[in-house]
Amino acid sequence: MIPCTAEVMLQKMVRAERLWLFLDYDGTLADFAPTPEDIIPDEALIALIEDLVSQPDIRVTIISGRRLAHIQSLIPVPGIIKAGTYGLELYTPDGDTIYRVNSDRIRPLLDELKEQWGLLLAGRSGFFLEDKRWTLAIHAKDADEDEANTILRQASQQANSLLKREPSGLFRLQGGHRFLEFGPNAADKKQTVKYILSTYPWDNDALLVYLGDDDKDEVAFEAIREQGGVVVAVGDRLRHSAASCRLSSPQAVRRWLQAVVEARKESR
Repeated sequence: MIPCTAEVMLQKMVRAERLWLFLDYDGTLADFAPTPEDIIPDEALIALIEDLVSQPDIRVTIISGRRLAHIQSLIPVPGIIKAGTYGLELYTPDGDTIYRVNSDRIRPLLDELKEQWGLLLAGRSGFFLEDKRWTLAIHAKDADEDEANTILRQASQQANSLLKREPSGLFRLQGGHRFLEFGPNAADKKQTVKYILSTYPWDNDALLVYLGDDDKDEVAFEAIREQGGVVVAVGDRLRHSAASCRLSSPQAVRRWLQAVVEARKESR
């Protein structure tokens, strides 16, 4: 991994005829909210995205684990592709919303697991059970570490028991730092990147650039690298990333993106 210096990365962005930016939200464009249900729009960030979108040679896609409705509220900017719940929900360039999985097919199993997880977490401090309609997630970043490990292990066992009853392979269980999520296999950022590239193609010469901060983004990096694109890890959670370079924080990401816009304006 090489440093994201102005002379190395900025010039690469400036020289590209067109840029297609794939941006995670939490931990990449903005600091983490107290809970996933907190929706705190940031006017400075909205202005930056608007500036990016206003450039005819830049395309912007937001890919987040949050619900699409949350992303719409956080980034109320038209003209961009927004992918919620890792891409199960998509706001298209034409302004349409599509769903890549039938919720009626997946809700019965999710509802059963939601009841089990709800009972497991009842009365426990520091845990948050999030129902995204398409997936269920347990957040335990504010819980005692030992208790978090124990409860997440028990929650995994409950979810795996349900997986054994679902022979279609529709669902999967994925983890993270004090985090557990159960949902369809299609809730995957790499699959989403490939779907967007094939369904909403743009200029073949566009340089693809993906910025993300966790393992859900890391899997998508491969899809970008396969197209000759640039991948940027944000923060320190991806310590062994295959990213081209690293930016230290969401604040550093914003400064970098603003510098990209300004330098491209000056060069054209």
